[in-house]
Amino acid sequence: GKNPLTVARNAGKMVAGFLESLAIVLEFRPDVCLATGGYVCAPVVAACRLQGIPVMIYLPDMVPGWAIRSLGILAQRVAVTFPEVAHYFGGVYPSGKSVVTGYPVRQDLVAAVGGGALAPADHAEHRRAARMALAKALHSCFDTNSGINAESALPIILVWGGSQGSLNINNATWQALPTLLPHAQILHVVGNRDWAMWQQRMQTPPVAAALWAHYHPIAYLHEEMALALAAADLTVARAGASTLGEFPVARLPALLAPHPGVNQRQNAEYLVEHGGAVMVDDRELSHRLTPLLLALLEQPEQRQQMEAALAQLAMPQAARAIADALSTLVQAQQERSRKSS
Repeated sequence: GKNPLTVARNAGKMVAGFLESLAIVLEFRPDVCLATGGYVCAPVVAACRLQGIPVMIYLPDMVPGWAIRSLGILAQRVAVTFPEVAHYFGGVYPSGKSVVTGYPVRQDLVAAVGGGALAPADHAEHRRAARMALAKALHSCFDTNSGINAESALPIILVWGGSQGSLNINNATWQALPTLLPHAQILHVVGNRDWAMWQQRMQTPPVAAALWAHYHPIAYLHEEMALALAAADLTVARAGASTLGEFPVARLPALLAPHPGVNQRQNAEYLVEHGGAVMVDDRELSHRLTPLLLALLEQPEQRQQMEAALAQLAMPQAARAIADALSTLVQAQQERSRKSS
């Protein structure tokens, strides 16, 4: 069990958080509350419910944690990414609390892929356009002047390990370079944490200069990330909740290495089960990354099938769906207020 002092301290913080939240709610008087995250939302949700303000929780992942399950009791609606999640909250409204909205993705990504609902040929054309835009956007970011070769027939693999980067993914990618670079360009988002070490490592390239020109490491992508997702033919990534929204909208086949110890595995399994991804255990990256990627590179028809499967999961208007659900809650609350007055 936990230390009683720790429990008491945490309880005190929760009470203080509730009182602070209540003061803000009383001052701001919101029409509706949208909460997402975890237990840190509890004081705000409780304060809103105490004041009769409708609450909607957004669950991005495939499996809710204990905090979201608990907060779901207080909420009028729970927005979920896919229908398979609705049962955690009694089913889809009106039989339950769930509203299936999809995962909201950045509008620049939706724009880069032509709205997310194109025929395969039109989608391929937008991918080529995204390549050109990405090459231009990143030209000044690389240590070399090569950048992405937008005219190359080689597919682009986008490698990234989340906001902090992933040393496991980075090391496995480095080992794979001699095998993969004859077949692909690799845009490798190393992460700021490992970038200094990576610059040292790049002083001794593992391949000849001609192939080294196919490798494009960078510390981090900010606004350019949407273009990178739209331009890539294949990605190596973790399996955070954003993968459930961004990869389907971008129709981006993925090799997923879920971060151990969090709810990412269920996210990865969902995309794998629906034909849009391949999953590898984080502990097996060093010896499985190369053959798995090589197999996907050598089978473009399999990548096309994965793209088609991802397109079936895409919900490019998820942000609008969440906004509409919030608006519906507000209208219902206003109607109740009119009837009671």
